[in-house]
Amino acid sequence: MLSGKATREMLKNHTDLISKEIAEGTGAGISLSTREDGFRTGLDIWFSDLERNRGPVIELRPKGLKSHRVELRFGNFSRPIIEQISAAPDEDIELARSLVESISPEARVEIPGQAISSWLVNDGRFCVHATLRHDESADSPDAMIATCREVIVPLMAAMAELIGYDIVVDNEPDAAMEGLLTTREIATRERNPRNRLLCLRIHGHVCKACGLVPETLYGDAGSIIEVHHLQPLSSLGKPRKYDPRTDLAPLCPNCHRAVHTRKPIPHSIAELQCMMEKNVS
Repeated sequence: MLSGKATREMLKNHTDLISKEIAEGTGAGISLSTREDGFRTGLDIWFSDLERNRGPVIELRPKGLKSHRVELRFGNFSRPIIEQISAAPDEDIELARSLVESISPEARVEIPGQAISSWLVNDGRFCVHATLRHDESADSPDAMIATCREVIVPLMAAMAELIGYDIVVDNEPDAAMEGLLTTREIATRERNPRNRLLCLRIHGHVCKACGLVPETLYGDAGSIIEVHHLQPLSSLGKPRKYDPRTDLAPLCPNCHRAVHTRKPIPHSIAELQCMMEKNVS
């Protein structure tokens, strides 16, 4: 068991790494601060546009020498946010549940009194617990990255979906929409970067057509997986929300280009797979 001082040093040493992983994984701004509660020392993580006590907070702390314990709870003054969450559309609730279900099966996830597949944020007592054990020391950068990517990112992304990432300002485009027309030198259709994050979180970094995992093949140079819109943005009559579970799919660059060799309606993934099977055989 690490001492309080050792835990503080461990968390402090990895603050920049943790912040980077979560910001990149969720697309949301975050804040971090170490906290002490009796004999327990942990790192609190929350959305930077909310005060720590006014929204969801994730506490990260070591458990033994090789495990991390993650706990999501709500601050004491979170009633307005909880009321906002309770009014979330069904599609956002289902997406948030999908994100929580995408947590690594190696992490023991518990939502006291509720099932993983049907949970709801009913009041300030809502919480989520998860424990992830690593092969190496909990103090190692690889262990911290794994906990961030496999547990903290999906939990925070789920809460962000329920709360809403963006403040909607009158007379400004809704950033949750895909396909908004923007006038630059040419007229283009905006892609929502959040949808890419969610698509890869839910479906993984594996090509849905050929099964390639670029990171496995190319190592550090392999973060080249692309997100394919099953209904092309160019065919949209008006902007609409895209559901990353059903409207988007990850493709490797080769397969992505291949489906778009047919215009204006690209080949389906099933059609592309038939082509590959025919030509390989």
